[in-house]
Amino acid sequence: MLQASYSKKIFQFAFKARTSRGLMKDKTSWFIKLWDDSHPEIFGIGECGPLPGLSPDYIPEFEKVITDVIERLHQQVNIPTLQHVYNIIPSQFPSITFGFETAFLDLQNGGTKLIYENSFIAGKPIPINGLVWMGDLDFMMHQINQKIAQGFNCIKLKVGGLDFDRECDILQYIRKRYFKNDIIIRLDANGAFKIDEVLYKVSELEKYNIESIEQPIKPGLPEMEELCRKSPIPIAFDEELIGINSSEEKTELLNRLKPKYIILKPTLHGGFKGCAEWIDIATSQNIGWWITSALESNIGLNAICQFAAQYNTTLHQGLGTGMIYENNIESPLRVEKGVILYDASMPWGEVGN
Repeated sequence: MLQASYSKKIFQFAFKARTSRGLMKDKTSWFIKLWDDSHPEIFGIGECGPLPGLSPDYIPEFEKVITDVIERLHQQVNIPTLQHVYNIIPSQFPSITFGFETAFLDLQNGGTKLIYENSFIAGKPIPINGLVWMGDLDFMMHQINQKIAQGFNCIKLKVGGLDFDRECDILQYIRKRYFKNDIIIRLDANGAFKIDEVLYKVSELEKYNIESIEQPIKPGLPEMEELCRKSPIPIAFDEELIGINSSEEKTELLNRLKPKYIILKPTLHGGFKGCAEWIDIATSQNIGWWITSALESNIGLNAICQFAAQYNTTLHQGLGTGMIYENNIESPLRVEKGVILYDASMPWGEVGN
């Protein structure tokens, strides 16, 4: 029979992690452990790490939902299939879906943190963007210089948190100082721009040769359709996709709004199952996509990297969050020269409690 348990761990940020939702000092994850009672020494681990203020399943009853799922798994007479696991978890709990499906796939593959056997595990690196965290001008400039010195040729910056002219100054600085480096710039507004100013602002930002701007206005607004049509910078959806669970809803949303890109986080968008469905629909409509982590520890990040490597895409992924915690779980993941790779010679640390 399949056995399951969970544990909780609080990760401490190694720096002042400021987002559009405020300053984060720590981040809590719940780890799912699955094993066959006839071989308890072999177990799979998955991470449920909902984001405060963003995840639809970040609710006070979160642990109770995990407990309920575990109880329903224990009621299965035989080892369930992955589809049975999906059927047990309510669709409005994407981070729990991600945790259990990862643990199940890990167990299925021998409990060695192997989720998908592909080129990433074999050592092939994945190009990633360098994330510049929000902060004052000096802090952001320092990060930009550091990322480019480390070999990143794709930089993602948050906008909408500083004075707009200052943000333009930062972009102008990048273009002037690193004009020979062919740097790709991605922007993420986290819905910060107001309706009556958004077209003006994206038009001003266009002069800095921006690859895409993520979620320029709040999700769910009717003006998004016109913005996707008129914006001189390609629009990418992130928050716009949260809570859209059925295939029909996903198809309708993309067909109606027609963004240039979608950005997928398994923790927010229904685990690997939900993300795979988004990718299939987006691909059928010639919409680009990339995968990003959602501040998971190295357990979740490893699984997402392996999932991303299942697809043949040349776009930079958003998977460079492995160094953000002081007490992250030791792993074979390494970030160097603008890529993330899996160094099989490095051991995994214990998840612990």
